[in-house]
Amino acid sequence: MKKIGAIIIEDEKPARDLIKKFMEDREELELLGEYDNGFSGLKATHELEPDVLFLDVQMPKLNGFELIELLDCAPEIIFTTAYDQYAIKAFEQNAVDYLLKPFSKERFNEGVDRLLVRLEQGSGKKTTEKIRKHLSDSEELLNRVVIKKSGKIHVVAVSDIQYLEAQDDYVMIYTQQGRFLKQQTMKYYEKHLDSDQFIRVHRSFIVNVQVIERIEPYEKTNYILLLADGNKVPVSRSGMQVLKDKLDF
Repeated sequence: MKKIGAIIIEDEKPARDLIKKFMEDREELELLGEYDNGFSGLKATHELEPDVLFLDVQMPKLNGFELIELLDCAPEIIFTTAYDQYAIKAFEQNAVDYLLKPFSKERFNEGVDRLLVRLEQGSGKKTTEKIRKHLSDSEELLNRVVIKKSGKIHVVAVSDIQYLEAQDDYVMIYTQQGRFLKQQTMKYYEKHLDSDQFIRVHRSFIVNVQVIERIEPYEKTNYILLLADGNKVPVSRSGMQVLKDKLDF
């Protein structure tokens, strides 16, 4: 029988130990590795291509949802969490299952049984796609953005973003640390960034109002924003109206 390759990504050692203990009685499962943070867990997932991740939701540096956003492969997901609100969200997002810590052996086995059914159906790719879609459709505001660039993962605080520029199917994010290309839409960022801080001033630009130095006229009916770092951003007529409404001038 082909073993089901599993990776544990969990920052709490007692939870990792509990999963490993329960796995010993499930001969279908083979532990490929355990990791206490999202960065090393993501790297191992790409290298080992497991069938399933036992994935903690709340982790420092890179949380479970951010890790899924960066995945190049499509394993099944069983979330582990100590927070009920995250557990409910995970279940709604069509993960195989969620394990609410501390979980029993019986509850663990229920999750593995669900996993076996899903693997037989071959739904791994659909799982990750549905989770990503749910995150995109949610109303939650971003407080940071995770970006993969040249093989490295960058976690950018929203407060460090100066402006965003549409580039075909991507968005270029300009920050104090440099610029980063992200496969995402302007509509997504317009929805998930705080509208009191970030304003869509043009079809192709969203600007952090805190970095605007001044507004200057450009041609007959258009304007240019001069930013604190010296960059210039065009403003459309509708964008100018939004600026006036938001900034009350």
